[in-house]
Amino acid sequence: MNYADRDPALRPLLDRVLSAEDRGRIEPHLVELGELAAGELDRHAALADANPPHLVPYAPDGTRIDEIAFHPAHDRAAAIAYERFGLAAMSHRPGVLGWPTKVPHTVKYALSYLYVQSEFGMACPLSMTDSAARILRLFDPERYAAEIAALSSTDPELRATGAMFMTEKQGGTDVGLTETVATEHHDHWTLTGKKWFASNPSADVILTLARVPGQGEGTRGLGMFLVPRLRPDGTRNAIRIDRLKDKLGSKSIASGEVTLEEAYATPVGQLANGFRQMAEMLNVSRLSNAMRATALMRRAVRESVDHTRVRNVFGKPLFDQPLMRATLLPMILDTEAALHLVLEAAARLTAADEGDAAARALVRVLTPLAKHTLCKRARTVTGEAMEIRGGNGYIEDWVNPRLVRDAHLGSIWEGSSNVIALDVLRCMRRQNAHHTLADTYGDRPATADRWDLLRKKGDAILQLPQDEQEMRIGRYAGELTRAVMETLLYEQAEHEARTSGDGRALLVARTYTALADDPDALPRPALDHFAALADGGPVPLAELSSEEAHRA
Repeated sequence: MNYADRDPALRPLLDRVLSAEDRGRIEPHLVELGELAAGELDRHAALADANPPHLVPYAPDGTRIDEIAFHPAHDRAAAIAYERFGLAAMSHRPGVLGWPTKVPHTVKYALSYLYVQSEFGMACPLSMTDSAARILRLFDPERYAAEIAALSSTDPELRATGAMFMTEKQGGTDVGLTETVATEHHDHWTLTGKKWFASNPSADVILTLARVPGQGEGTRGLGMFLVPRLRPDGTRNAIRIDRLKDKLGSKSIASGEVTLEEAYATPVGQLANGFRQMAEMLNVSRLSNAMRATALMRRAVRESVDHTRVRNVFGKPLFDQPLMRATLLPMILDTEAALHLVLEAAARLTAADEGDAAARALVRVLTPLAKHTLCKRARTVTGEAMEIRGGNGYIEDWVNPRLVRDAHLGSIWEGSSNVIALDVLRCMRRQNAHHTLADTYGDRPATADRWDLLRKKGDAILQLPQDEQEMRIGRYAGELTRAVMETLLYEQAEHEARTSGDGRALLVARTYTALADDPDALPRPALDHFAALADGGPVPLAELSSEEAHRA
């Protein structure tokens, strides 16, 4: 099996969003990683999940070492990600996978999406390593040139991993309650405090926030610091790992509680901008969360389609049973729509990094929308896939329990759904983000009316008292997200109809619209071409000529 070959949406979408040169460059890597994800990597992922890391606080002679021991399967999965494919390095230097420039974010997320379909946990340290290099590059590139080089290395002897320690026991969402204190010395600072959720606690390069004396209260009093695993003289830094978390999912990687005991640290960028700099890291991590949710949905849908094709009930494959098709249809559509949104946000992020101010404003709202809606939907899709497999879906011999456990993390990590919805509201209040979305996507005939209504609805929400705005934003954020995805599906449909004459993407788009208007809709063309929706394959455009057929 090859996960890239079994994906009905990935290659056609890349044909549209990538340049011809980049499309040609990525193809052999799709083939290789698609095969690895379906085979070797999947086996490593299952072993690493069943054998979580454990803390080794002391050496045999009683010396405090705070090391974490990983199963060899974890290390092999890490080597595929960091070294073979350079997933944490490719945004920061040319030459990775043969690219003459830095690799576009679209390519990075497409490859990561294949990887995560087998190994979800590793995407956490991967994302933090990638994000740490990005933050240092944006805000303090000269001082931290060596750290950037290590974080973006694919050499197993030189590469470093990154982490972000932000959450404290008294303040998770409310970062302004951070109590860790920074103390200035002659040529460095020391940090003292406790971090309650610290993923990848044995990282080489840790970015964290600490309170700077005299800088003020709340988030404005926080500076960003780099805490290295080792001090400049090579000795172990004063980072004590108190314990590792016994997590529901993402078991292949370590998350812990950490105490900083006058830990050696150096400032990053302008100390007065600490929280703003960390927000940049958070936003990129949130887009990674949306990508991971999409990968989990794709794996869940593939498992369900494959199972229903071979499972016979009452003398007929489940795949051909009408009620099962009604169950699978929204799962298939939402998974495909999610991939469009993730790669759209990735493309806008690439443009923003190249100086496009409009793209930067757009990705600022696309990212929380994707995180809010896709991570929540992944919980439902993976749960539905577990039920489709029946009793076996509840047994750890199969992948479904791991998919369900991992899916729940996405809605919590880097901000729960309510926190993310409030971030969307903040974008609306400060930047009229709903107008930005309507101006960008509202000129497509198929979705123009929907965007006109959403623009007016957003304006009406902003006229309400603040508490009512907050009560309504969750549902409205979902509506915005689905409108973006619907628009992108029609863009893909127009592209495929024009370039290949194929109607499958149009069938996807029209069926998505039908279900958006009426969740109980079962359009006849979708049922007639259900195999093409599930597996890919051509759909004659002539058979989709009647718009009314999709309202049946």
